[in-house]
Amino acid sequence: MNFIDEAKIYVKAGDGGRGCISFRREKYIPRGGPDGGDGGNGGDVYVIADRSLASLLDFKYKRNYEAERGEHGQGSNCTGKDGEDIIIRVPVGTVLKNPETGEIVEDLVADGQKIVLVKGGRGGKGNAFFTSSTYQAPKFAQPGEKGGERWLHLELKLLADVGIIGFPNAGKSTLISNISAAKPKIADYPFTTLQPNLGVVQFGEHDHFVVADIPGLIEGAHTGKGLGIKFLKHIERTSLFIHLIDISPYTERDPKKDFEIINRELKAWNPDMAKKPQIIVLNKIDITEAKERLPELRRFFKTKKLQVFPISAATGDGLKPLLNHVGKEVIRMRQEKSDNP
Repeated sequence: MNFIDEAKIYVKAGDGGRGCISFRREKYIPRGGPDGGDGGNGGDVYVIADRSLASLLDFKYKRNYEAERGEHGQGSNCTGKDGEDIIIRVPVGTVLKNPETGEIVEDLVADGQKIVLVKGGRGGKGNAFFTSSTYQAPKFAQPGEKGGERWLHLELKLLADVGIIGFPNAGKSTLISNISAAKPKIADYPFTTLQPNLGVVQFGEHDHFVVADIPGLIEGAHTGKGLGIKFLKHIERTSLFIHLIDISPYTERDPKKDFEIINRELKAWNPDMAKKPQIIVLNKIDITEAKERLPELRRFFKTKKLQVFPISAATGDGLKPLLNHVGKEVIRMRQEKSDNP
């Protein structure tokens, strides 16, 4: 499946039908009064968040959405039929923005959340409406109002409790595949993951949390290097980060430096993201040389006041205590959020 997380669409509500100018004409009523009916109202355009959708792919193929116009009024006081509304379905987590100003129109974060994007025009009044004791034969009617129209920029930001961050090949895809039902493509070269992956992690008897594997963070990501800004936005909503660091000697990378680089990128993209809680996860302890680096790295992260969990994403070693800790943190943060909405 193609993962499309941005789109631009045009929406147009239906115009109102025009009112009718008509006079009653019957054989034995030579002077029948006005009987022009009102025009129907134009249809509205709605958007609704639907959790069954995973991307904005549909909007790659269809960009224009126009509701039905109202029918015109007719004689014999017949009102025109109202135009049909249309409903546009988008994934939960979609942000609607004004494409010119960047202003947020709506943030759809709940399944079933529904808003009106543009209202249909009102139908015009027929000449029967304007009849009065002093004006018994009006020969005019109202035109229907124009329906609203606008362009919108759609941007999908994944809704996940936990974001897995780290350099390419740190083992993020392997980790999410081993702790959830997500099955990302995994290979031994940079930028294997070309789209975010969501997984649901069960812990305890009834609890779960949603985790997102965010690809492509490297130095300069906030300026668009690597996969850069294409995916940084997807971790803005997460409550906490699992910062996965490869401590294998075969990478020829410095784990401490990698930690600092990723955090600089988060801060450069959005200063608030650098303030989110992080859990440091040191990966590939199934390699003897990597295990030997643990005491030094524990001391380093202790100075940062960060908790450290050594694991092997490949073998599963260390995953249970990590998931129990993450699960408890997620539950605690959810409770805090509900207490302070």
